[in-house]
Amino acid sequence: MKIAIVTGKDEGPTKLNAFDNALTDAGIGDVNLIKVSSMLAGNAEISELPKLKAGAMVNCVLSEITSDNPGDEITAVIAVAIGEQLGCVVETTGINKDANDLIDEAKKMVEYMMQKRGVEIKDLIVECSTATVSQTASVVASVVYLNDDIIEG
Repeated sequence: MKIAIVTGKDEGPTKLNAFDNALTDAGIGDVNLIKVSSMLAGNAEISELPKLKAGAMVNCVLSEITSDNPGDEITAVIAVAIGEQLGCVVETTGINKDANDLIDEAKKMVEYMMQKRGVEIKDLIVECSTATVSQTASVVASVVYLNDDIIEG
């Protein structure tokens, strides 16, 4: 199983436009995202996000938050734990919360999920996207599940 971990952030004239712009910034704005739960196959391989086919149906775990309150600091976090038997993904978000606290929260949640399943963590990766809202902003962090059907050419 191959996955890509992406983040994005942007502003827009509306919440929907800000969210769409953040997805585009992350490289996943031209596809249809299908939110899935938090499980990975064992020994999942992380790779760079390839060019995806426009309109492709793409499975992902998505952390996203949008605000139209100027001055808000918004953060989206994704944490990935990979073991030999399986892997787990968690997401969390916050408004005006310390990004490091959110990162720690995500790490603890994903470590607990792996521990509960009796799986040793080989790799633990955490990515986040943070922005200070000017007018209307959105941030995203996502694990994108890759397969040949969604990759362009």
